[in-house]
Amino acid sequence: MFRQILKFNVANELDIVLAYKRAMQLSERLGIAIANQTKFATAVSEICRNVVEYVGSGFIQFNLVEDAGLNYLEALVADRGRGIGNIDYILSQAINLKSGSRGSGIFNARKLVDQFSIESEADKGTKVILRRKIPSQAPGITKALLDQWAIEFNQEVSISPYAEIKKQNIHLLEILEQLRIRNLEAEQRLLEIRRLNTQLQQSNNEINELLVERDRKNKLLQKINDNLDAFAHTVSHDLRSPLQNINGLTDALESSIESQNYADVATLLPILRDQTQKMESLITGILSYSLAGYAKIEKVFVDVATLVKQVINSLQVPDSFKISIQPDLPELFTQEINLHQVFSNLLVNAIKYNDKPDEGEINIMFEKHPDRLLFIVQDNGPGIPTDYQANIFEMFDRGANYGRSDSTGLGLSIVKKIVTEKGGNIWVESQGRGCRFSFTWPVEDLVAEELQ
Repeated sequence: MFRQILKFNVANELDIVLAYKRAMQLSERLGIAIANQTKFATAVSEICRNVVEYVGSGFIQFNLVEDAGLNYLEALVADRGRGIGNIDYILSQAINLKSGSRGSGIFNARKLVDQFSIESEADKGTKVILRRKIPSQAPGITKALLDQWAIEFNQEVSISPYAEIKKQNIHLLEILEQLRIRNLEAEQRLLEIRRLNTQLQQSNNEINELLVERDRKNKLLQKINDNLDAFAHTVSHDLRSPLQNINGLTDALESSIESQNYADVATLLPILRDQTQKMESLITGILSYSLAGYAKIEKVFVDVATLVKQVINSLQVPDSFKISIQPDLPELFTQEINLHQVFSNLLVNAIKYNDKPDEGEINIMFEKHPDRLLFIVQDNGPGIPTDYQANIFEMFDRGANYGRSDSTGLGLSIVKKIVTEKGGNIWVESQGRGCRFSFTWPVEDLVAEELQ
């Protein structure tokens, strides 16, 4: 027996949430126990997230299948990516994989379902099949019933925080349009005043200043709206998926403890910990980004060499890493916490993304120019492809080689925001191996003796 229930594309976080929801709904309607509903939906979510993070898009298809006299609810997740070249190694070594590393999602999903299979070919994509057994007392499934389910799913209406904030943004834009119309009327009156009396030139100048201020405020409001859109998307989608998984896994843990099934408890606890770490990293990144550059922080005297050493001491630096600091780093009168955040994020990335930590090297350098101060953080990591260098400072952009669940895509955007607020600039240079991140800082922040 094979019956297709529904099929849809998976291309973003909202699709992952929808896949989880459909897996829960179908499991419930087919009489699957609550704990097994959550396990199946969590496995579906893990595989769909792999598709979005490592390929970009794919599809999921839910089916009813019969195998060896038993009926199963099946989720088939497929993509047309480059394939997984080391799948056999991942499956054989998965028990040694760190939580959140590439391949852990496949291993976690396999432990949560009754039947699991995966096929992957180079440049032909990957296909994963997840199955959960349907109880013998489940209601009979007919084509009419499946059609009815499809109609109900299509008629569902979902309301998200993103939609509500978007509605508020639309209202703000309507107010802007009213302000624009009023300003047009003011400009018409201004032309009339100019024709009638040249003695009102001072009033005209004041009105022009108001127009400039209006444009500045309009741009600021548009920037706030853009940030609200990005933040709302994160809260309603990026946070919803791990939160749903946490809630589901908690229910599954409770059921396993009540039934004294401690083998399932041992399986579910690491997955639950992984989900909470994902949420914590994302929330911390969002808070850091929202605060960067906005707070009124007083300036203090900062020995940059001491600050850099404090940053290094606060990080988990492998013993094999070699970090060189130029001896003549300057002393500044500046916002210490902002400079600390910049160096912290750049050094964290240089350490975290180095694919050869046993040979890792980082050089921190400085150049003094007449109109700016130039700081450089250079590493010998895998480098960044040229096509991706222009986008790595954007919010939530993880880059081509950073497909890691512990990467929020916010670190470099925080750095760019801080540096930009200081009137500086930041850029990256990378050809082949190694990255050279350079950022400028105001020369006015040099203490008096450094300026001489």
